[in-house]
Amino acid sequence: MEYQAGQAGRVFYVRFDDGEDLHQGIRELVAREKVQCGWFQIFGGLRRAGVVTGPREPVMPPDPVWRDVRDTREVIGTGSVLWDDDKPLIHLHAAMGHHGETLTGCVRKDTRVYLVIEMILLEVTDIDVTRPWFEQGGFNRPAFTGGQR
Repeated sequence: MEYQAGQAGRVFYVRFDDGEDLHQGIRELVAREKVQCGWFQIFGGLRRAGVVTGPREPVMPPDPVWRDVRDTREVIGTGSVLWDDDKPLIHLHAAMGHHGETLTGCVRKDTRVYLVIEMILLEVTDIDVTRPWFEQGGFNRPAFTGGQR
């Protein structure tokens, strides 16, 4: 385990509208506002999304199991924003419901909002963490620089 202590910075209340790309919108917001580290929560509706529902087997690097969600779902989720060099990376896990069926996974691509998604983004300051590529694991993993514990 590694960690650093930081401070709560700005808080953003955000609305995404029908048809907008959720991931792209979050990336644009954090780039415009220069949020280097953040934690967010969302709720609302997703029209579609590319979701990883887990690895096929518990090995590294994982072989992800993808599900293409196209049946409009209610969504509640939580995620983080960190950077890899000059690119903000979104890590969002969510539960998505449709007619009594719930799918939970890592929402990764092709996200389109259905009606509205509301988001609270909490900026974390005084912390030095990025999300570079972790070769052994085959994914981007948080990495602390400077003083860590």
